[in-house]
Amino acid sequence: MDKINIVLADDHVLVRKGIKAMLESEADINVIGEAGNGNEALESARSLKPDILVLDIRMPEMTGLEAAARLKQYAPDTKAVILSMHDSEEYVLQALDAGAYGYLLKDTDKHEFVKALKQIHGGSKYFSGAVSNILANQLLNAKPHVVRNTAPAEDPYRLTRREKEILRMVIDGKHNKEIADTFSKSVRTIETHRFNIMKKLDVNNAIDMVNKAVKENLV
Repeated sequence: MDKINIVLADDHVLVRKGIKAMLESEADINVIGEAGNGNEALESARSLKPDILVLDIRMPEMTGLEAAARLKQYAPDTKAVILSMHDSEEYVLQALDAGAYGYLLKDTDKHEFVKALKQIHGGSKYFSGAVSNILANQLLNAKPHVVRNTAPAEDPYRLTRREKEILRMVIDGKHNKEIADTFSKSVRTIETHRFNIMKKLDVNNAIDMVNKAVKENLV
């Protein structure tokens, strides 16, 4: 399998080095370049043509969001991924508008980070945790004409009762921590349920999961 070539852009050298060390412990990921601001990130993308450009938001000279929006002019085949400590709705929606293929938080663990990069390299988009909830809520708010019937349709996906309860709470905008507290379970357990729901529905992210559940009236 070909390696996934990555360029990292973050103005904090120690952060870049830490992410680089984490990613390069994976046999199929290769960090081929680093940048300290948005301008350097775009020039690195132009010259190195990575598969993925990982961008922090707040960088000098040019932000990661601005760089993501301009990336196609420099490297048309490179996919932008935002890696940030900020989970504000404004930043998430700006990243989506800029054409980013993913938005991950800096407290994301290695397993999810690597999973996200591989999924994005394969052509899908990936938004983690609270970010997915923001986008799912935005999707529902943008479609006020969608009304869920009181009686769910017959479920061809064989969702369990607990999976349907969790899916309903995700649709209602609840975060994993809120759902976990409701059922007296760990956040990891809720994440596992959400992964199983997405697998059964054959979707790759929370936006598609919510959209499909609402469209097919599954809960």
